[in-house]
Amino acid sequence: MTAAADEISSRDITILLVEDDPPTCLRLRDALASAGFQVTAAMTLGEARASLAQAPPRVLLTDLQLPDGHGVELIRETRQRFPETEIMVVSILGDEESVISAITVGATGYILKDAFPTDIAATVRELVAGHSPISASIARFIVRRTQASAEPPPGPPLNTTKLTPREIDILWGIAKGFSYAEIASHLGMSRQTVPGHIKSIYRKLEVHTRGEAVFEALQQGLIKL
Repeated sequence: MTAAADEISSRDITILLVEDDPPTCLRLRDALASAGFQVTAAMTLGEARASLAQAPPRVLLTDLQLPDGHGVELIRETRQRFPETEIMVVSILGDEESVISAITVGATGYILKDAFPTDIAATVRELVAGHSPISASIARFIVRRTQASAEPPPGPPLNTTKLTPREIDILWGIAKGFSYAEIASHLGMSRQTVPGHIKSIYRKLEVHTRGEAVFEALQQGLIKL
């Protein structure tokens, strides 16, 4: 642990823990509380939003698969409303779409449950001290993706995929974690037409998931977050 992390007092750190599995939630809450943190637990997206409305935590620890929504929505909302809150994903989901989506909308740490650190308190302190705790497999994945996408330096960004302005607007909405309904409402279009545009985006970018589409668009300079 770094000296900066050592200087942080646990009792000064408030944590919102969002986990829908009762045994996991209890285990994490007990481990954090016994280390002196002030912990509030929520088991749904709705409960988490209600807690955030009362007071923003210093740290948000959230699962991604929740009974009433996806943790990416919560991460995006929290990052926009409370930029000082540190956000770490604690999930069984290690696929590229989940990783890229969570990091793109604001997560600064990503820990897989099957590689969970023995000292969660130390991990939280590292997060607050400005580090980005990431499971080894996730870190390797990010390195591989970065290496694979490395290109010679840069001229001005070009829309080499020939996306239409409407498709770029939809792609921006995907990158921000908006639902199809939210994208349609924002752009003044029918909800039913959004999937067709997204299929066209996938085809032009030669990708298969939302995470890949966002990653490729960022690499090509098609969108900025």
